[in-house]
Amino acid sequence: MSGPNYGETWVYESIVGTIPGVRVSDRTAIAIQLLGFEAALLVVAAIYGLWNGVLAGTVAVAVAGVGSWLMLRFSRAIRDMDAPEPYRRLLFGSSIEMALSVFAFVLLVTYLFVVDPRGTGPTLLETLLGPDPPAAAVALLLVISWDVVYRIGTCWWATVVGLWRAIRYQFDSETTRRYVRIDSLNVGFAGVQLLLVPFVIDRPVLLIALGGHLGAVVLVAGGTILLQHRKTGR
Repeated sequence: MSGPNYGETWVYESIVGTIPGVRVSDRTAIAIQLLGFEAALLVVAAIYGLWNGVLAGTVAVAVAGVGSWLMLRFSRAIRDMDAPEPYRRLLFGSSIEMALSVFAFVLLVTYLFVVDPRGTGPTLLETLLGPDPPAAAVALLLVISWDVVYRIGTCWWATVVGLWRAIRYQFDSETTRRYVRIDSLNVGFAGVQLLLVPFVIDRPVLLIALGGHLGAVVLVAGGTILLQHRKTGR
């Protein structure tokens, strides 16, 4: 089977697939992502003695890795189903998941460097990287944070477009079951993000953001699944 047409892929897939001379399987790409970030974490921790932040960083890397795996499963399943072209174009070709991710990342950076320092007690950066965090450690934290936030933005966009698909189209029973399984991947990834909760349990803003995202994905995906089943039963 030929590879996907770019414009019908996530930005993440497009970047990996268009690197000259690089042709790797999904598993290899994800393994490189996980091992590369984890190695960077351990090197920075060893150089600067920042072992307190390793566990949180490792969990974030794992969440991003799971997100990559589910994104690839989601996109492959959609293309294998020969989904309606307007749906595919809106899902992959609009790059709105990137816009949502950038917006969420800006909010996260604003929280870390503006909102959190105005509170009482040590900031999240101080807790993870010490009172005088090295530039290299901060840069790595932001890169890993972007990796997680991008996948959260993609999860949310896929969920919203899934609802649009359910409103606009009606499918047979087998196709509906396949879409339900695909929509469930988004719920699964939103649930995996709860692994980050122990590290922000004393940060109400971040805790509400994670919980709100999970609740919104469950609500919208649940509505999508219910609507698809009701339309199939007509």
